[in-house]
Parts: sequence; structure tokens; C-alpha cells
Amino acid sequence: MATEPVFIGRPTDAELSDQLLSTAWRPWRRLGKIGFLVAILGTLSLFTGITLTVMYGIGMWGNNIPVGWGFGIINFVWWVGIGHAGTFISAVLLLFEQKWRTSINRFAEAMTLFAVLQAAMFPVLHLGRPWFAYWIFPYPSTMAVWPQFKSALPWDAAAISTYFTVSLVFWYTGLIPDLAAARDRAPTRAKRFLYGIFALGFTGASSSYRHYRVVYGLLAGISTPLVLSVHSIVSSDFAITLVPGWHSTIFPPFFVAGAIFSGFAMVLTLVIPVRSLFRLENVITKRHLDNLAKMVLVTCWVVTYSYILEFFIAWYSGDEYEIYQFFEARPFGPWAWIFWMMIICNAVVPQIFWSKKARTNLGVLWAVSLLVNVGMWAERFVIIVMGLQRDYLPSAWDVFVPTYVDWAIFLGTMGFFLLLFLLFLRFVPFVPLAEVKELKHELSHEEGH
Repeated sequence: MATEPVFIGRPTDAELSDQLLSTAWRPWRRLGKIGFLVAILGTLSLFTGITLTVMYGIGMWGNNIPVGWGFGIINFVWWVGIGHAGTFISAVLLLFEQKWRTSINRFAEAMTLFAVLQAAMFPVLHLGRPWFAYWIFPYPSTMAVWPQFKSALPWDAAAISTYFTVSLVFWYTGLIPDLAAARDRAPTRAKRFLYGIFALGFTGASSSYRHYRVVYGLLAGISTPLVLSVHSIVSSDFAITLVPGWHSTIFPPFFVAGAIFSGFAMVLTLVIPVRSLFRLENVITKRHLDNLAKMVLVTCWVVTYSYILEFFIAWYSGDEYEIYQFFEARPFGPWAWIFWMMIICNAVVPQIFWSKKARTNLGVLWAVSLLVNVGMWAERFVIIVMGLQRDYLPSAWDVFVPTYVDWAIFLGTMGFFLLLFLLFLRFVPFVPLAEVKELKHELSHEEGH
């Protein structure tokens, strides 16, 4: 499998441009229209749930005492985690000069942006009075009242806003050469005008590319620390508390590994159908899928090690509350089936990727990536709900039951994410044309020697 190429065939630059740019103006088939319809219905579900929440408050959710954090924070952590693979593929692998990232980095970057947008909704809605969300930012006010910086809310606001801003600039910078190419080849005057505006006058001259590469490299360097910092901050929302199962120093690396794990799985979930629908087997080869599967396997073992370590720390500490949480409440208490689903999906199922055949079988890859995403959502449920519903006092115990509004918002974010992703596929060159051409010429030069 090491000999599997990252680019198949030797088309001319013009043929490659036609293949990768025509997706932005080629009419969509029936399957694409059905996808748009499903995405719009999901988005309507989201805004219905948001409207009910704003009108009637958090009482429409399943939150109770002691489970004050329910689906809102579960979904927030899950969506933030999904975005991490985009930063990892685009920034970290760029700095390490990994050529196989070239064809898939824009998928991953777009996935990051759209996932962070979904995540940002939940802390705002969770405030109860979302119209006061601006209070969590340290803006100059006449009352000289600043946010409580010991609270997790300003941390999350800083993490999300920084992550989204840097990711957006990084994504847009990478798009500029391809927007210029689309400007020159668009079939209608209106499209040429729009692409020309967003191309910012990029001409393709050597000086333009020189400045572009400098800026792109600097943004990659700025983005790389975010891979570690953002989910470390999110994990601190839990680690700073005294809740059994949360108060642990392993949470930052545990959450970062889990985020990259779920992010790579989501990249596979999205890339595989897009690769088949748009016939991109020559630029997104089995080498790409094999490497993505290997990354899923590596991060799976880090997550599995973290699970084992959590149980060991609880046992070794001798703390009866920690021992009860890990050895009774989670595996055998209410919602225990979600705990076992987490173990199976996150620790057991990805082991199939030890097989080369599994790593290049599209059906197996897609099924496993889907199960990993389910398992990572289950992990957030286990940490948050199962950690809170069995606290120190049995008299305060209760069982969390999500409501139809919880499900409407959660499933709605999936629909909204799909809608944004389909719009991205419809109007933007989603495979980096300039980078693929550069890779093609590098490979041709290497073959010539």
C-alpha cells in the first residue's frame, strides 16, 4: 500500500482545471437536489427548536437537577471536536510537508468552519437569555463590569471566536488562487464578476504566489497551536469542577485526542460519498483514504488508553465517589447502554483498520467512520449526563431524559451543517486546484529523475 499513488494519471493543466472547477457550475443531479431538501428540512427543525427555546426557556429541554448540562453542552463539545481534523490536516500536515493532504485539505477546512458554527449556537442558547450573550465578552462598558473570568463561559467564547476567525482566514487564503482560476473560466458574466471580487485581484504571477505562500505558511503556524489549545480549554470546563469523573488532569490531552479522532472520522464520512459522486478517484486516491484510516486508528488507541487510565486513576485514588462513578454508575447505571456503545464504537470497531483491505474498502471505511462519530457523541453523553446524574448525595440523584426540543435542535444542526456543506460543494472549488497542479508537476519531475 505504500506504493499507492497520491495522484492517478497525467492530465494536462487545462483538463485538470475543467475537472475540478466545473463542479462549481455544473447542474446537479437528482441526488444532490434530494440532499438539499433533506438539509433544508433539518435546518427548519433547528430553527423551530431554537424558537421554542427562546420563547419558553431552557425548561423546554430535558435538563433537571442535578443534570444542569444536557444536550446543549454535549452537542457543543461534539461539534467543536469534529472541527479539529480540519486544522490538523490543513496546518500541521502542511508544516510537515505531507503531500497526501493536498486533495482533501479544503474539505477538512470547510468542515471545521461549519462544525464550529454549529457548536457556537449551544453556549448561547444555554444561557437561557441568549440576547444577553454579548455580556460574556470583555467589551468596554459604562458600568465598568467585566465578565467573570473564572467562569467557563468567557473561556469558551474566547476559544470559539479565535478558532473560527483563524480558520476562516486560513480557509479563505487557500481559496484565493482557485477563485482566480474560477474567475477566468466561469461560463457566465455574473459568475466571473462574483469570483473576481473574492479573488482579490490575484493574477497568478510568480510574485503573487510568493506572497501567497508566505501568508499561507504563517497562518498554518498560527493555526497549529489551536489544535491543542481549543479543546484543552473546552475540557477545562469540566476539569476545574469537583464533580466525580470530571476533576482530572488527563482531560486536556484526552479531549484533544478525541477531537482529532472524531474529526478524521467525519472527514472520511464526507469525502467518501463526494469522491464517488464527483468521480474524483484520480485526485482523491485510496492512498488518501488509507492514511485517514491510519490516523483514525492511531487516535483510537490514544482515546482507548485514556479510557483505561480513567478507570485506573479512579481505583488507585481510593476515592469512593470516583470508584462508584466509574465502576458502577457508568457501566451499570441509567443509560449504561450508551456507555457500552461508546466502548464498542470508539475502542473496538476501529481495530478493523489493522487490515489493509479494510482501510481501502469504501463500505467498511464509511461504516466505521459513522460509528466513530456515534461513539464520540456517546462519549460526551457519558461524561456529561452520567457524570452529573449520580452526584455525591443519593437524595439529589435523577435521570436525564431528552425532550423533543433537544432532539429537534441536535438533528437540526446536522441538517444545517449538511446545508452549508452542500452550498460549499455547489459554489466553491472544493479540491485545491492550484495545489493539485503543483503536486502533479512535482510528481512528474520526480519521475523524470
